This record gives sequence, C-alpha cells and structure tokens, in this order.
Amino acid sequence: MGDILMVAGFLLAAYSIVANDAIQTLGTFISSNHHRPWWLLWAFASTILVIVLLYGWFSHGGDPAYGRLAKFPMPEQGITWLYVIPPLAILILTRYGIPVSTTFLVLSVFAAGNVQSMLSKSGLGYAVAFIVALFTYRFVIRHLTEYFDRTYGKPVPSYWVALQWASTGFLWSQWLIQDLANIYAYLPRELDGLQFFLSLVVLLVLHAWIFKTAGGTIQRIVTTKTGTVDIRAATIIDFIYAIILFVFKEMSSIPMSTTWVFLGLLAGREFAISMHMFTPSTRETARVVMSDAMKAMLGLAISLLLAFGLPVLFTLLGG
Repeated sequence: MGDILMVAGFLLAAYSIVANDAIQTLGTFISSNHHRPWWLLWAFASTILVIVLLYGWFSHGGDPAYGRLAKFPMPEQGITWLYVIPPLAILILTRYGIPVSTTFLVLSVFAAGNVQSMLSKSGLGYAVAFIVALFTYRFVIRHLTEYFDRTYGKPVPSYWVALQWASTGFLWSQWLIQDLANIYAYLPRELDGLQFFLSLVVLLVLHAWIFKTAGGTIQRIVTTKTGTVDIRAATIIDFIYAIILFVFKEMSSIPMSTTWVFLGLLAGREFAISMHMFTPSTRETARVVMSDAMKAMLGLAISLLLAFGLPVLFTLLGG
C-alpha cells in the first residue's frame, strides 16, 4: 500500500505542480510565442528539462532534486494518505486559477519544522523581486518599455527571438533546480535508473499537455499583465526572474516559493508601468496586485493548515 501511495503522490504532485507552478515560469514564453506550434515550444523546454534532471541525478548520487530534500527525509512510516492530500489541494486551487505556492503546500507536510526558514526565504524573495522590478521598470528601462507599447504588433528584429529563447532557457533551468524538490519529495532520495527514467517520462508527458493547452487556467495570471504577450517584454521579465532565482539558489539549499518571487516581480513591474501615461491608474494596479497577493496568502494558509493539522488528524484516526 505504501508503494502505491508513493507513486500516487508523485503523479499527483507532478501533475499539480506542472499545472500551477511551471506555467508561472513558462507563461510569458507561451504567451509571446502563441503563433508557433506547441510541440516546438515543448521540445525546447523538454530538452532543458532532460539536461537539468540528468545532471542532477548524476552529480548528486541519484538525487534529481539537487540535494534540496536533505532536510526533508522520507517519513519513517512511508508515504501515507495524509501526504497525498496537498497535491490534491493544489489541483483544486489550480482549477480556480489560484497561483499557490506548491513549495509550502507539499514540503511543509514532510517537515513542518522547516516552514519558518522557507517562509523567511520566500518572503525575502518577494520583496527583492518587487524592488528590483519597480526600480528597473521605473528608472532603467522606462523609455524602452514605452517604446515596446508604441510598437506592439509591429515586426520585431529576429535577434529578439534568440534573446527570448535564451532567457527562457536560463530561467527554466533555474526554476527546475528550485522546484524539482516539490515533485521528487514523494520518491526515494536516491533513484535507480528505471525509477529515474519513468519519472522523466511522466514529466515530459505532463509538459506536453501544458503546451498543448496553452498554459491552462494559471496562464491568465500572465496574460492579464501589461505587455506580456510582446516577445521583447517577455524576454526582460524572464531574464530578471532568472537572475533572482539564481541568486537565491546560490544563497542556500532551503527550498523557497518561486511563486512568491514571480508575483513580486509582476507586482513591481505593474506598479512601475502604471506610472506611465499609457497604463491604468495606480489604484487599479494596487487592486490587481492585492488580488494576486491574497491568492498567495490563501495558499499559504492552506499549506500551514495541512502541515500542522494533517499529522494530528492522522494520529487521531490511529495512523
């Protein structure tokens, strides 16, 4: 029974995290390349996925999560039904387009004692992303952003395509290193060749579905933001996001919420752009940003409830 729940947990986590979290990384790439065949975008992202997973598996002794699960050991009693509930919650929240933090929802159940360190790192990530985006879009590339708006829909130089695909590749690799722990938490910390291969096939199939459906419901978080379907704007967003994830990846191996970093980046960007004459009022921007932040807080509240409540419930039921 334990092995069945372990596989079920992995499948549910992989599906829910790809549907909710991965799209926040690939969203601008999908929206700005909507005119290209979905399989071409999938092949590009999948190539990077395979390379990142293979390197992690070989370099960390069979651990494709890059050692980020060192403080999240497998439960002594094995995977039980309580560990399957968090990815189910993610599926429900994703259905309503809520960009929750899968890091908190999944990993906090494995080791509730690490919630404070994950929360501190994630909160810092949101603040840094917000400030960097606000400063960059308000003072550094303000005129460039205005130019993108004036020339939206017109042909762009071909080098922007190369720049965007390069920035997306960099961002995708950094996100994978951060968030693979959320998926592989359900599997043994050292995978043999067959286990690794099967897990890779599952992830490739799920990403094919994401690209086939053009991102699903969470994609609306991206497309409702100013100019994200412009390949030039998307390139800059991806590059800034990737740099921030890279810095925090090097800071420590404690997992963090990439969702919070993503929302912080978009929030800072929206506030900066709202100060330009061609965008909605700052008050309207604040309303949208607060809406996204409240969704993230809802996800955090559910995460804490599951992390501390499920073990108690499990014990009361004789687990």
